[in-house]
Amino acid sequence: MWELFISVFTSALLWIYDIVFHNFGIAIILFTILIRIVTWPLNAQQMKGAAAMQDLQNDKDWQEIQKKYAKDKEKLAQEQMRVYKEKGINPFGSCLPTLIQFPIIIALYQSITRALAVTPFGLLQLSRSGSAFSFLDLSTLIPLNSKFLWMDLGKPESVMILGFAVPTLAIIVALTTYVQSKLTMPATPNTNDQSAAMTNMMSIYMPLLLGYFALTFPSGLAVYFITSNLLGIAQYAMQGKANWRNVLTLPGRSNKQLAAKKSK
Repeated sequence: MWELFISVFTSALLWIYDIVFHNFGIAIILFTILIRIVTWPLNAQQMKGAAAMQDLQNDKDWQEIQKKYAKDKEKLAQEQMRVYKEKGINPFGSCLPTLIQFPIIIALYQSITRALAVTPFGLLQLSRSGSAFSFLDLSTLIPLNSKFLWMDLGKPESVMILGFAVPTLAIIVALTTYVQSKLTMPATPNTNDQSAAMTNMMSIYMPLLLGYFALTFPSGLAVYFITSNLLGIAQYAMQGKANWRNVLTLPGRSNKQLAAKKSK
């Protein structure tokens, strides 16, 4: 089943590559757009959940619960889950679209390495993967052109600046991942809230994790990350869901806490 999944990914990349005049970078960007369209329902659910959580922060009953059980963590968690259930809110719904990326990341990584095959074994794997789209004539596509802008999409990327190799794509991946994760957070998250704690944790670890992937894996994967992040940011901005103030908020701290600190 997993092999079929990778085969479909590889064949889709090769098909797009053939259409866009053998430009693998453009093929990855268009493939990313296709993935975003397919996962649109999940992203819409994420935005809906983020909006519901934002409204909940201004609910007086919710604020009373936070104050009443501030010193009783177990009871606070029980009351929070009760409110979530009553209002039909999934506290971890905003994390789901991020987590669902992992099998896509793994499949895309293997698809890129197969598509850019340079060994006889790699070419054999590629020919098998390409069978998902039987009309593809791989003999006219191999070897693939791995050059895109200044990058070799089959290798990790870095740019020499003042004699140092700077992983520019990895840095951009980490920054755009952070911005996208912060835009989905409620405007005034309570740091004692389980969902707020989970979201804060994801906003810290996901940029570091994806940045590490971009640093060590083929740069084609970084192109996917950046394109997907920019599309996500644009999606939130166009629908008026983007919470830009959160981008400047330190991880693990709410806007109210920062305002209170400034007023002292």
